[in-house]
Amino acid sequence: MTAAATTDPDLDEASVTDPGDHGAARRFGLLALAAAVVVGLLLGYAGGLLTPSLTRPGNDSAEAGFARDMTSHHAQAVAMGLLAFRQGQDPEVRQIGGDIATGQQGEIGTMQTWLRSWKLDPTGDQPPMAWMSDGASVKNGLMPGMATPEEMAKLRAASGREFDVLFLQMMIRHHVGGVHMIDGILDQGHDDDVLAVAQVMKNTQQTDLANLSAALKRLGGSL
Repeated sequence: MTAAATTDPDLDEASVTDPGDHGAARRFGLLALAAAVVVGLLLGYAGGLLTPSLTRPGNDSAEAGFARDMTSHHAQAVAMGLLAFRQGQDPEVRQIGGDIATGQQGEIGTMQTWLRSWKLDPTGDQPPMAWMSDGASVKNGLMPGMATPEEMAKLRAASGREFDVLFLQMMIRHHVGGVHMIDGILDQGHDDDVLAVAQVMKNTQQTDLANLSAALKRLGGSL
């Protein structure tokens, strides 16, 4: 599950072929971001190992469902963040994208480490959000806030201000959906360590939402 986020096609060689010094600087920045994403993942794994396992959540627990589903949700955010870092025209958009990619990759590492420490399959056999009392919020197989394949293709094809505005709009919706899922585990979960990490996730995403909304307003976009 985590490999998809760290080997996204948005990191291919063709993505860093801008001419001249600008292209070299962007290429260096992209490679540095890729390294930061990997470091974030490893730190996430290390953080996850600190979670006590005296009472392991079961396969059908809210904790297991949250870890599996939020891994998938985060993976798309990482892909979107890498796109923003590569294709964004606005410096703040590139910065926000890079921060989201590295931060959420680290959280993926933490959640996947939980599942391994609980001796559970990383993907499971339950449909998305079956652990939530609000599981009906899944639409067309997509969890709240997630972009469709067509929307992701449109983002990849965009450039300039059009890309910046579209990224901000999509990431705002993505984070709103993520916060909804985090509220679910905060309401239904019982593992203190999972709840603590989930609260940090919520605080981070709410801060991101404020920054994303301010950037969107500055660029003249709307939801």
